[in-house]
This record gives sequence, structure tokens and C-alpha cells, in this order.
Amino acid sequence: MARKPVRAAVGDVWITCQICRGELFRERGVMLNSVGMEFMKMAWADETATGLICWHCGYVHLFANRDIQLYKAEQ
Repeated sequence: MARKPVRAAVGDVWITCQICRGELFRERGVMLNSVGMEFMKMAWADETATGLICWHCGYVHLFANRDIQLYKAEQ
């Protein structure tokens, strides 16, 4: 099932795709696993990021910034 597209901004700056300049994304949570935490079987405690997958070309953008805002968009 495909997720609905979103637009994203950090503060008053709208995010566009670095590859195709698209403005629509699919949002997904991403774990930033480290080797040490994986070795100790504690990967669940690693930091997370917001992944924005470009709706048009599929390029994945990662944001560890918690100030990112997502807005529903029409396809």
C-alpha cells in the first residue's frame, strides 16, 4: 500500500529533492544503527532519523533534525 505524499520544511525553508527538484515525498522512520550497539544487541536504542523518499525519482533524503515539519500534499 503506497503512502500518501507529503511536503516537508525545516523552519521556513521548503525541502526539494537534491536530484530532480521534486517537492513530494514519502515519509519513513529510519534507524541509524551503530556497530557497537548492534554488537551488544541494543540496536533498538540507536538514534532515529526521518527519511524522505522522493515521490518522483526515489532518492532518499535523511534528516536527524527534529524540527522537520511534514504537510499533507495532493499527488
